[in-house]
Amino acid sequence: MKQLSFSRISLNVVFFLYSALSLIPLLIILSVSFTDEQSIFQSGYGVVPQKFSLNAYSYILAGNSPIIRAYLVTIFVTLAGTALHLIISSMFAYSLSRNEVKYKNMVSFLVVFCLLFNGGLVPWYILLSKYLHLKDTIFVLFVPYLVSSVNVLIMRNFFRTIPDSIIESARIDGSGEFNTFIKLVIPLSTPVLATIGLFVAVFYWNDWFTAAILVENSKLYTLQFLLQSIMNNIAFLQGNALTVRAAAMMPDETARMATCVLAVGPIVLTYPFLQKYFVKGLTLGAVKS
Repeated sequence: MKQLSFSRISLNVVFFLYSALSLIPLLIILSVSFTDEQSIFQSGYGVVPQKFSLNAYSYILAGNSPIIRAYLVTIFVTLAGTALHLIISSMFAYSLSRNEVKYKNMVSFLVVFCLLFNGGLVPWYILLSKYLHLKDTIFVLFVPYLVSSVNVLIMRNFFRTIPDSIIESARIDGSGEFNTFIKLVIPLSTPVLATIGLFVAVFYWNDWFTAAILVENSKLYTLQFLLQSIMNNIAFLQGNALTVRAAAMMPDETARMATCVLAVGPIVLTYPFLQKYFVKGLTLGAVKS
């Protein structure tokens, strides 16, 4: 018992130190974002702000607040895309998990094939812009990613762990397939749905590439793409000889850290509510083949 207790204590200490080391960079980013620009050059980075300042956030949120609109666009895309992704992928995966479904092996092969091979960027761009006419619309930001082969396979493997006796008892009681799926399968699949939902939500929240190549209307810019544009503008002004004096007054390092805080803040705050489902949903969906 003493050896076992010592092992547990040692393991907890190691994980505590590792967690602290992982948390320190986030604390530095948060501290720098609330620090005056000049004190950064004088004292360097620190966990505690040397001189508290909100200039970085004032600069980013100044003007007509395009970042607020970008926030709203990103929130809508994340919520709508995640919800539709879970609905479509879960129904698709459930049908592939049932033995009585015809041609499920053929469809499963196509899912795996799409996982390994794809048409590439150019055909994808032509399909969305020329044939589906989604370019420069709000739908192009989430419709192309409503189904993922990886997520479908993870969900399918999770649905296979649900005992057939539960499904059979529901059928004996007169429940239809859709009613069984909604009232029995979905409540039992909360871990995998929360896990996949977290993955998808993080992807939608961090996606800037789609807006960069398929969106020209500034009102449809996502948060990540807009923040990247702000940082590029700061770098351009600092490298332009005509604006060196004006650029010297602008926050640079603090603004970069402030954009990081604005970008990762909602995800960091959301993750603790889904953490209890994360490991369970991922392992149960990946073990059984």
